[in-house]
Amino acid sequence: MVNTRTADDQRATPLARMFALCSPEQSREYLPEKRSFRIHGHSTTIRLERAFWTVLEEMALEEGVTPGGLITRIYDHCLVTNEKNLASCLRVVCLKYINLSA
Repeated sequence: MVNTRTADDQRATPLARMFALCSPEQSREYLPEKRSFRIHGHSTTIRLERAFWTVLEEMALEEGVTPGGLITRIYDHCLVTNEKNLASCLRVVCLKYINLSA
């Protein structure tokens, strides 16, 4: 990948660089979206912002599973770590994935 950032971009703080990438066209990434899945035979609905669904879809592709299969794997891990809020667990997993990919 070619580095196309200018000297000013490189001096900007990470938050300033992130804000520069945000645009009104991206507002749909902030909208919550509900999706339903079956986890071990039980129906569940999860509400996350579209940006998190995008990351989960990318992760599922990398793992070679469906988004539902990935969420089941994450759910199983969350139970082991005593996390009861699946949506929060998914958000944290997405953030960690992005940090590892950066």
